[in-house]
Order: sequence, then C-alpha cells, then structure tokens
Amino acid sequence: MKLAYWMYAGPAHIGTLRISSSFKNVHAIMHAPLGDDYFNVMRSMLERKRDFTPVTASVVDRHVLARGSQEKVVSNISRKDKEEEPDLVVLTPTCTSSILQEDLQNFVNRASFETKSDVLLADVNHYRVNEMQAADRTLEQIVQFYLKKAKKNNTIEKTRTKTPSVNIIGAFNLAFHNQHDISELKRLLSDLNIKINTVIPEGASVQELKNLTKAWFNIVPYREVGLLTAEYLKLNFKMPYVDVTPMGIVETANCIRKIQHILNTNNLNVNFENYIDIQTRFVSQSAWFSRSIDCQNLTGKKAIVFGDSTHSAAMTKILTKEMGINVVWAGTYCKYDKSWFEKEVGGMCDEVIITDDHNLIADLIAKVEPAVIFGTQMERHVGKRLNIPCGVISAPVHIQNFPLSYRPFLGYEGANQIADLIYNSFTLGMEDHLLEIFGGHDTKEVINSSLSNDRHIIWDSEAKLELAKIPGFVRGRIKRNTEKFAQQNKLQRVTLEVMYAAKEAVN
Repeated sequence: MKLAYWMYAGPAHIGTLRISSSFKNVHAIMHAPLGDDYFNVMRSMLERKRDFTPVTASVVDRHVLARGSQEKVVSNISRKDKEEEPDLVVLTPTCTSSILQEDLQNFVNRASFETKSDVLLADVNHYRVNEMQAADRTLEQIVQFYLKKAKKNNTIEKTRTKTPSVNIIGAFNLAFHNQHDISELKRLLSDLNIKINTVIPEGASVQELKNLTKAWFNIVPYREVGLLTAEYLKLNFKMPYVDVTPMGIVETANCIRKIQHILNTNNLNVNFENYIDIQTRFVSQSAWFSRSIDCQNLTGKKAIVFGDSTHSAAMTKILTKEMGINVVWAGTYCKYDKSWFEKEVGGMCDEVIITDDHNLIADLIAKVEPAVIFGTQMERHVGKRLNIPCGVISAPVHIQNFPLSYRPFLGYEGANQIADLIYNSFTLGMEDHLLEIFGGHDTKEVINSSLSNDRHIIWDSEAKLELAKIPGFVRGRIKRNTEKFAQQNKLQRVTLEVMYAAKEAVN
C-alpha cells in the first residue's frame, strides 16, 4: 500500500468490482468511506454501456466508527437482495475500511440467513495485491463457490459436449479492447469448428457456471485475469487450457497449434496448418505488409514497449519477429509476473524493465530517445512532452480504448489493426518535412532527458530562429541534445554559441 497520484494498477477492490459487475445479475456491496466509491462513475464513463453499474457503497462514516458496521452492512445486503433480486451479492472492503479490522465474514454469514441470493465475501488481501491479482482471485472464488455448490446439489455437468467446445475465461469490464478481442476470438474458434460453451465473466450468469465442465478445454487470452480459474478447473476437473495470447501472426499460429494439440490428444484427428497458411498469406494483410517497402523503412528503428504482461510481451514479439524493429527495452508494471515476462521477452530486447514507478519509466524513455513508444496512456503523455509518438497498447484504459468501431487486438484481424497502429505511430521523415513546408506542423517545447526532475531552459530569439531552420524530423533530437548539453554545463540559457558547442560535443 502506498500513496500515489498515478498507478498503473488500481487497488484490490477495483479488481473485485470489475469481476462482479461483469457477471449478469450479480450485485456488489462496497464497504468503504466516501472517496473510495468512484468505480461506478469510472465504469459508466469509460465502458459506454447503457445499464447502471450494479455496485452499492455501504458508507463508512462517523456513526459507523462509533457503533460498528455490522448493522449497516447487513441492512444494505438485505435491502439490495429485495430491490434487485440478484443471484449473488459480493461484499468487498477497500484498503481504507480494511483498517477497521472488522469480521466481515460474520456479517456475510448473518446476512445469508435473511436473503434469497447467495452472499460472498471477496477473499482478497487488500494490502498485498493489486487490481489485476484481486480480479483473478475473485473470478476463481466465484467459479469455485458455484461448482462446489453444484457438486453438493448433484447438478454439475459430468459429461462434455459431443463436438469440441471451449470456455473463454477473461472477458470482463474495463479491459483494453476486450469486447472486440472476444468477438474476434469467437470468430477464430468458429473457423476451427469449435463451439463456444461459456464466456466468463462478461454477460454470464453465475447459474451457468455449473456448465463450465461440459467444455473440452479452456482458453485464457490474458494472463492478468483467468489463469487461477483455469488452473482450478485443470486441477479439479482435468480440463486443459490454452494460455497463448493470439496477438500477432506468429502467436496466433502458436495458439491454434496448441488448440490442435489438445484436440488430437482427445482422439480427434485435426490439422489446422492449412488454415494457418491461408489466413497468414491471403486473409491477413499484416504478413504481406511487414515485407513491403513501407515497413522495410522501419527496420532498425528504436522502440520501447511498456504495459501489462500480456500486451507488452506480445507487442515486443510482434515488433522484433514480424516487423524487424529494434526494441531497446521492454517492461511491465506486473511485478508479480516478473519471471514469466523475463522468460518471454528476454532474448528480444536489450533490457527488461520491471517496475510500477511511472517517473522511472519517463526518465528511461527520455534517456533512450526512441523513435516510437508503445505503452499505456501514461507513456502517451510522456511522449507528448518529449515530442515522441506513442501507440497505446495496454491498460490503464482511457475512453479512447473503447472505440465504437471494430478494433480487436487478437486474431488475424487484430494483427491487421496492430500493423496499422505500429506503422501510423512512427513519425515519418518526409511526412513531417512536408507538414513543415506547407504549414500546420505543431512544434512543441521539448523537456530535458530527465522528466521527473526537469528544469526549464530558456532559448534566446537567435537560437530559436536557428532551431527553426532544422528539418522537423530531427529538430526534436537536436533540441534535446542541446538542452542536455546546457544542463550538464549548468547553463540556463541557450544561445547560438551554446548550440554550436553542443553540436561539437556530439561530434
């Protein structure tokens, strides 16, 4: 737990609420003080959904601090049970209310005697895990609760479907391009003649969870949410799972081959190599485009990649294996996933960065001065300050990451979208030069090579005129080098003499 004005992954209760509000007819009670109850606003604003967010705050105020929370929490659970008639009520504290050290499980047990719906306390340590880890654990807990209940009532499905079927685990609220990704994944599986058994948690009813065991296997498109559930189903019901994210041509093919292997081990003789070949050569445009003269101009360009484990690793592979772009460093803010991430990208970049410190990331970007950044919304802001283009490839999300048009990142259509994103993210020299000639070029003030401790340097009028004569596609780099030289020599004003001295120092 730490005080911060920016976090890549939010507090644990946000993860729990993202999962509970993704299910159909599940209501969440958040035991929290005013100020922690921003989830409703965040979801309704970003997701562009027409329904109300099924989350109620049981506010911790001075009366609660004086008398205790039990009466108020139980009353709120009972009230929502009568008003909404949900299948499940999930109770979650926040980091702040957890300080009270109340026996919330006892509250849940008491409320259960008065409600028709099931009541569950989110089993999450709010001081030790972040939003992603809490979401992963909450999904596993809900699945486990209903499968155990079905087993006890002898209503669990014990026979699998006659034809190959799959559960997609990891469709949930406030995720990066998630709705489009799941649609593309469904289309891919349909092409392979694999029936969709269940998609969880988005839009699913908890009453459907007993049917999970009918599927032949599970697929987890994102490492951050779904792996714990897949591991639980594998351990208790011997259901294999695919955890290869089908992002980019190469990894999509690897995902399909893993599906093929699972089906063949179940005595189903399938071969998807012809499908992979046709999709790669004729249907998807990204494989052809990566060999075109346009993309060859990007070969050797420097890029950095940062985001969650899934998207950052996948993007690094696409840039190096499919586009021939030099990834100087790749990083993730999922510190708990360090060993997997290092194993996946270790040989594809010069350095691997594992941190959730956005100031450190900003300084590393300024130091490297890449041609392009692929990161989160925070890296997009850093890129604006440095005049370096940025393609957003990962959460944390912004309303821009919930486009109304179809823009998946997964599958063969997703590979096309990513190829466009990569190419359009680069500032091409001739394009920049033409913009300058015909007007409309937006010159920005460029900060020094340490954004977390920047000191503004003044340019005099003669130096500014000289800088304006330099072509736009190299102007930013020259300005940064000059300011760096001035800073190293403790100069607060850039003159013509300082510019020439900086040039000589670089040469």
